[in-house]
Amino acid sequence: MNETFVTIARFQYSSEAQIVKGRLEADGIKTFLKDNITIDTDPLVSNAIGGIKLKVRAEDEKEAKGILKSIKAYALDDNGDPILCPNCGKNEVELYSTIDSFKAFLSFFIGLLTFTLPFHARYKYICENCKTEFPLK
Repeated sequence: MNETFVTIARFQYSSEAQIVKGRLEADGIKTFLKDNITIDTDPLVSNAIGGIKLKVRAEDEKEAKGILKSIKAYALDDNGDPILCPNCGKNEVELYSTIDSFKAFLSFFIGLLTFTLPFHARYKYICENCKTEFPLK
């Protein structure tokens, strides 16, 4: 029998893809990753080749997409509760880092020159629904 595989998700990093792959395999869905070794070898080509492709059998596509939708994680607070947008009240909030001060820029620049991680970073949250940016206090 000739099985046809379809791409259900793309990831920039193989660690994300491996986590989702493991979750799908735990539910009995056969999966495989395409281009993960290439990107592990040279992460800078991830955007150029379209990221790591997570593929499942065509007959499992609907179930796999349902599982992906159910595990879409948004930002949580220290107690594990979803962070709500102060503007619209929805929990479609994600964390991102930003360079919005001289200290953050200087940290980024020194990290860039020394090939180290930045020692100072600012984090903000953004609501995917209304695009409101806010810090968490």
